Amino acid sequence: MKNSFLLLLLFISFYSCKKEEVATTQEVKIIQPELRFGYKIDDYKVIQDTIRKGESFGIILDRHHVYYPKINKIASSIKEVFDVRRVRAGKPYTILASKDSTEKAQVFIYKHDKINATIIDFKDSVIVAKPFQKKIKTVLKSVKGVINSSLSVSMDSLHLSPNLTYTIADIYAWTLDFYKLQKGDSFKFMYEEKFINDTVFAGYGDVKSAVFNHNGSNLYAFRFVADSISGIPEYYDENGNMLRSQFLKSPIKFQYRISSRYNLKRRIAHYGYRVKAHRGTDFAARNGTPIMATANGTVTESTRKRGNGNYVAVSHNAIYTTKYLHMSKRKVKVGDFVKQGDVIGYVGSTGSSSGNHVCYRFWKNGREVDPLSPKTKLPEAEPLKKSVKPAYLAFIAPLKYELENETLPVLDQEIIKNTD
Repeated sequence: MKNSFLLLLLFISFYSCKKEEVATTQEVKIIQPELRFGYKIDDYKVIQDTIRKGESFGIILDRHHVYYPKINKIASSIKEVFDVRRVRAGKPYTILASKDSTEKAQVFIYKHDKINATIIDFKDSVIVAKPFQKKIKTVLKSVKGVINSSLSVSMDSLHLSPNLTYTIADIYAWTLDFYKLQKGDSFKFMYEEKFINDTVFAGYGDVKSAVFNHNGSNLYAFRFVADSISGIPEYYDENGNMLRSQFLKSPIKFQYRISSRYNLKRRIAHYGYRVKAHRGTDFAARNGTPIMATANGTVTESTRKRGNGNYVAVSHNAIYTTKYLHMSKRKVKVGDFVKQGDVIGYVGSTGSSSGNHVCYRFWKNGREVDPLSPKTKLPEAEPLKKSVKPAYLAFIAPLKYELENETLPVLDQEIIKNTD
């Protein structure tokens, strides 16, 4: 009996020790240091601020106890990577300063946007500047809508950013006249949204595919890289024809209306309702709306004349010339080379004009023509090469299915890619 009692005491003592040992082990916690931009934040005093108007890189560092001989050395050392003269008011920045009494800046982080930054590290003798990109999650989404009045109103009703509206307008700038959209036309497109830490919205990515149903016809757009060497993506229709062509449909993005078309027998109130040929197309828009060059070319005129008001002429080649009349302000000068989509001036009502608009005039082989008429044949971009087309058709097959069907779940397809 006595032996049994001793054995019981030994068992209880052993079990208690093991339990205490387990409890002690469970209480041990390993605290990982907090890292931001690749630095252990606890090692520094962290200062976050925004560049104010009139501030320069030098002024900011001087305020944080880095003096001008060192500032000049930093600027010259990193100029190939980052030009400190280009810091802009309104941009946020972070300074990592020493924790001692001097609180001297050791690292300057300039934030270009929510995702991208440039890190300038000058705490050691070797000064380093390097780009930094936060990890982002890209989510594929789809959206569809119906036109009731205009594209922008329909997109606003879906709570989508104007930036996405502009992207869609740019994709269809060569093939769709947004003034001709009708009530009941519909659209659907698939696009990317970017997030930091899974929840913080960081902007839009690519529009992968889109379709506009206009006048009963589907106008498709698929993003595809046809040339692996250049790596430049373009948008093509379902047959492999490039949407981009030599001339845009309009010199204004999409927030306009055509107030007067090309008409050789038009009667004009400004001239007492007598017949006076109107050899241009009037795009009415708000004063100050940007006017774009509809194709690449060289500015041959940028001046003001009585009837034309402020205007710009662009020669595109030996065959085509365009003019843009009644500007409030011109942005280019004679001899400038402009690319398609470049802003060359702003809508106004100068010269013989009764309201804010741009009169867009178009010459082909020295003769004014109507660029919106189906009779006017304009040059188109080359279609896909025959050798590439089979791969393209295979690539767009699932995208086209997703645009045409409701059964395939396309909303919120998570994590297409993560980038550092």
